[in-house]
Amino acid sequence: MQKLKEIGKVAKRVGIKKNELSLHGQYIAKVKNEKGKKNGKLVLVTAMTSNKTGIGKTTISIGLADALSLLKKNVMLALREPSMGPVFGIKGGATGGGLSKVEPSDEINLHFTGDFHAIAQANNLLSSIIDNHIFQGNSLDIDTDKIFFKRCLDVNDRSLRKISYQIGDKTMETGFNITAASEVMAILCLSENLKDLKTNLGNILVALNKKGKPIFAKDLHAEDAMTLLLKDAIKPNLVQTLLGTPALVHLGPFANIAHGCNSVIATKFALSHADFCVTEAGFGGDLGAEKFLDIKTRILKKTPDVVVLVVVVKVTKEHGGGDLVKGFENVRKHIENIKDFYKLPLVVAINRHSDDSEEDVKLLQVLCEKQGVETVVCDAFDKGGKGCVNLAKVVVKKSKEKSSLHYCYDMDDTIKQKIEKIAKNIYGAKRVVYSDVANEKIKLANKFGFSKFFVNIAKTQFSFSDDKNLLGAPKDFVFNVTDIEIRSGARMIVAIAGNMLLMPALGKKSNYLNMKIDENGNITGLF
Repeated sequence: MQKLKEIGKVAKRVGIKKNELSLHGQYIAKVKNEKGKKNGKLVLVTAMTSNKTGIGKTTISIGLADALSLLKKNVMLALREPSMGPVFGIKGGATGGGLSKVEPSDEINLHFTGDFHAIAQANNLLSSIIDNHIFQGNSLDIDTDKIFFKRCLDVNDRSLRKISYQIGDKTMETGFNITAASEVMAILCLSENLKDLKTNLGNILVALNKKGKPIFAKDLHAEDAMTLLLKDAIKPNLVQTLLGTPALVHLGPFANIAHGCNSVIATKFALSHADFCVTEAGFGGDLGAEKFLDIKTRILKKTPDVVVLVVVVKVTKEHGGGDLVKGFENVRKHIENIKDFYKLPLVVAINRHSDDSEEDVKLLQVLCEKQGVETVVCDAFDKGGKGCVNLAKVVVKKSKEKSSLHYCYDMDDTIKQKIEKIAKNIYGAKRVVYSDVANEKIKLANKFGFSKFFVNIAKTQFSFSDDKNLLGAPKDFVFNVTDIEIRSGARMIVAIAGNMLLMPALGKKSNYLNMKIDENGNITGLF
């Protein structure tokens, strides 16, 4: 491990000039959205189905990038920005671990450069504008029982899921989403520049009028004010790994209730400034990777040259009730999805833990290789980039293969066809059942011409199904769509499955209980 470098020196490694940086202290900077001259290889890191403590995608992503640097490759990371919901909740921070970390981790995990705050402010400004319009006379004739847009906050708070408030003598019912699951977050992640951002913000469906016609944010003239609040948040954040590898950490966590990928702008920036861009998608391949492939690549206009699937012995056993071979069915399904369904070059990375037995690691490796995929054991946590060199060598080799992504659905498919293709092909469901509420909102989306939008399914991260208790690789189950959210600004239909909620809550033993800060400001227990 080496001492952190001034961020200007890190930027210089990939050809970023000083006048393209907006410094936030010595080790953090915002970068201008300037296209570089390169056309790098795209490496997507995803994982098997998670447990509560995670699989280690970020740790492996960072270790892989550092390993590519050790192999003298020009590389940039493009990671998701941490949400303070998980930081103070179950998982803790999201900057990697051990010797595979991005720094300064305390700042990144907490307020960072204020991106999430800007998103919440822009989001809640729109809510305030809606309410003020009604209070001031409601010239657009908004139906106060048909307001779709919700407020947001970047903290787990179950009491905000449903709230009531007063406008004049009218009692209003609404709720909060966590910031990462807000439409403004999705719009910012998928917009390519300020002009695109303003247009997309203006296209947010906020409500219906009393004749059943749609009312958008642009009808309230909200898009300029919202864009003003986001003019800096749209710029990627540049930091570094412990080895000094440049890392863009920008937006996009929560692949269970959002699309779970960092911004299109950051990924494009990395691809144009490096020979290899290593990026990640949240939770398992059925969540973040599916959304990366079926949503983000269509805007990015670039598909992965290699996919890395991260697996863990302990979690594999959990999926089999303690039996590794039985639990391997979960890993096998992810391999099948990426290699055989999406038809992408795949490498499996076994994220070795210190308490794994050699017998279990070897057995898991053999089981993976029997599926026709190269498998590498990695020690990213304990050894950093040095523990991922063999993985890096395989990634470089696989990146030279020709690939052509097979999408799960066509954009011309109906909303239900898109949902059902994902549920059946990626999850393994037999059929999809829709609640009356979901059916009504799908009819509404079709009526307003939104049928060609992306589909983003919000479901549990602990199972292929909508039931967190169905571990392994369940088959022929019923997949339940209980609600629909129309995100017209993000060109996205969010299908909510089972009892999934877009505002998480703190648990009995949340991570904030482990956090300490002394009189000198030194922090422990954040990760």
